[in-house]
Amino acid sequence: MARVPRSGARTTTTHTTVEGEWDEVFAVIKQATDAVTAVAPRVSLVVKADIRPGYTNQLEGKVQRVEEQLRA
Repeated sequence: MARVPRSGARTTTTHTTVEGEWDEVFAVIKQATDAVTAVAPRVSLVVKADIRPGYTNQLEGKVQRVEEQLRA
């Protein structure tokens, strides 16, 4: 898994969620696509963007909020 500098990423069995600046995130998407293309005859992508100006580190923050609720 590639990481976007100064950001985070979460990977599940079916999805990878990446948070960061637009150009950095799409560079990671291209890098990942190129890596898969090198070993597979087909690559399928679905890209979803949730743009919230003024919010950063929401992936890590969400995990922390869930962990706090579980401890309560």
